[in-house]
This record gives sequence, structure tokens and C-alpha cells, in this order.
Amino acid sequence: MSGDDSARSALARRLRELRDSRWPDLRVTQAQLCDAFQVSVPLISSWESLRAPKIPPLPRLEKYAAFFATRRSLSNGQARLLPLSDMTREELDEHRALLDELTRLRQVALRFQAAGETAETAPARDSYEGPWHFADGAPITIICSQVPPEERAKIPYATPEQGDYIEIYKYSDLDSLFELHGHLRAANPRSLVTLRATEDLRSDDLTTHVVLLGGVDYNQVTASMLGRIELPVRQVPDWEGEHGPYFEVDLGGDTRRHYPRISRSGDSLQLLEDVAFFYRGANPDNVQRTLTICNGMYARGVYGAVRALTDERFRDRNAAYLRARFGAAESYCILTRVRIEGRVVVTPDWTLDAYRLHEWPGPTHGD
Repeated sequence: MSGDDSARSALARRLRELRDSRWPDLRVTQAQLCDAFQVSVPLISSWESLRAPKIPPLPRLEKYAAFFATRRSLSNGQARLLPLSDMTREELDEHRALLDELTRLRQVALRFQAAGETAETAPARDSYEGPWHFADGAPITIICSQVPPEERAKIPYATPEQGDYIEIYKYSDLDSLFELHGHLRAANPRSLVTLRATEDLRSDDLTTHVVLLGGVDYNQVTASMLGRIELPVRQVPDWEGEHGPYFEVDLGGDTRRHYPRISRSGDSLQLLEDVAFFYRGANPDNVQRTLTICNGMYARGVYGAVRALTDERFRDRNAAYLRARFGAAESYCILTRVRIEGRVVVTPDWTLDAYRLHEWPGPTHGD
């Protein structure tokens, strides 16, 4: 077998290897995987084929990682998938390592597949399968926070009266906007992606897939939407308060506040850790489309919420966590830490408990 052929079939070999020898004293049959994954034997065989391997979608690889992360997947001869919430820390570490490995092998297989296709024979497919991909091809509208007029007046070229006027300067959260706009275009090549500030909104914009960037103080639509959907999480922009702004979580009558971590020295302020919020649910103005909110107390928190699902190193892992944790839930949210190292935003890894401050809906019996 040539080196190219070996690399091309590496994922298929690894899937067969997991089934045959993951546990030396226990061989897993294709029929058992079919029971656990609820698929057919021919489909399992096609993923293991060395001659003409079919490439499994990411959700199937997530099931492989969950199944082979623990021997408890085969209990009393019955094959099953344990929810991540039932796994031990060691099993979760195994799951994360396996999913990362299988995802890398899948990317290699996809590259070889693409290289062997011509423009005429290549099937139509999208480049990304995570939460930022909308399979219906419907329009997407990013509604971004807006710099207040008094602050905008201080920015060179931010007003139309300037000869070198730059319209994008009116938007806040530019790091997040730049990151997300390109990703949405790449993940949804059939969709029209439109950028709007609140002052430019049209009625049709609000009935698309809506993505809101920024908090309740700079984005009026974020404030409005959070007031319309029932959530146990609330953003409180208490900038003049003793401890500053925070997110408040309702815990069945009790409340918990989550503040950013800040280091102060004289008049200078250094942000050490922000608190960010990610929400996905039905668009209340058009339930056939979605509403997504990426929010933070500071701009770098917004950026962390965006990067959690765009960063090439973490997006598949975090997307897998969302699917495993929330399944087919109509709406869900995560309140997350976003660590700052100097001026660098560290992408949160939602598979680690330390990053997740609150999740909704919470675990239910049997999850």
C-alpha cells in the first residue's frame, strides 16, 4: 500500500482497529455498534472499508468516541452509548482524546477525497457541519453592537463627512464581527449573509436566521430579544456598581452572580477573565429560523463566545459537546468563562467543567 493510500484509508483502519482491539480481551462486533448507533451493518462496513471507505459525518464519530471511551458501553453484553454527563473524568478525557484523533483523521480523508474529485464529479456539500451551518440555505443577518454616537465622533473616518469615511467603524465588537462574518460565509455558501447595525434594520432582517453580537448596553436588539425569551440568565450592566457588571443566574429562587475578573492599578484596568454567553433557539419573529446570541460583559468576552465555535482547534470539540449535552433541545445556552492572557483571548473548551459556569436547560433525570 502506498503512502497516499495509507493516509487516505487511515480513518477506516482506525475505526476497524477500535472495534477489533480497543479492549484486548473484548472484541466488539459490527452488530453491537449498529445497536448502539442505531445504524445498519452495511453502513458500519462502509466506514471500515479500506478499498472504498465512506467518510462518516462528525455526529457518528462523536458516537464512536463516546462508545470506546469506556468499557461500560458493553454492560452485560448489551451495547449502549453513555451520556457524557454519566462519564467519569477519566472517561471524559478518553472521549476528548478519541474525538480529536478521529476528527483529524476525518479531515485528512476529506482532503484526499477532494483532491480526487474534478469540478464535474465533486458532490455538492458544505465545508462545515457545526452550529454555524444552516442547512436550509436561508438568509442570515448579523446584527452587531453599535458604537454610541458620542464615541463614534472621536474616531477618525467614522462619520460620513470625512473624505475617507469607513462605514464599518460604526460597529462595536469588530474582532468578533470579522471572525464570524467570514466563518458564516464559508459555512453557508448558499446563504446570503447580511450585516446590520440597529439603525439600519429592516423588517425582513428580523425574520432570517438572526445572529446578535454584543451586550444589552450597545445592542438594543439583544436587550429586546432577551426580554422576550424566557431564560434563567440575565445580563446586568451595572458599570457604576461596587463590583461592576455581571451575569445573574436564577437557580430556583436563589440567584448567583458571575463577574469578570479584573486587575486594577491606579487608573489602569486589566481584564483577566470575562464572562460570556452563548444562546441558540428559535427566532421569536419566525420560528422556522434561528436566533443566536453571542454576548459578553466586554468585547473580548463576545469574541470568546464566537471563537468557541469558529476556532479550528476547538470548534468541532465544542460542537460535539453541544450535541451530546443538549441533543435536539429547541433552545439552550451556556454561560462561560473567557480567559485573557495579556491581550490574547483564550478560546474556551466547553468539554472542561472549569469553563462552564451555567448551562440551560439543566440536566434532567436520565440524561
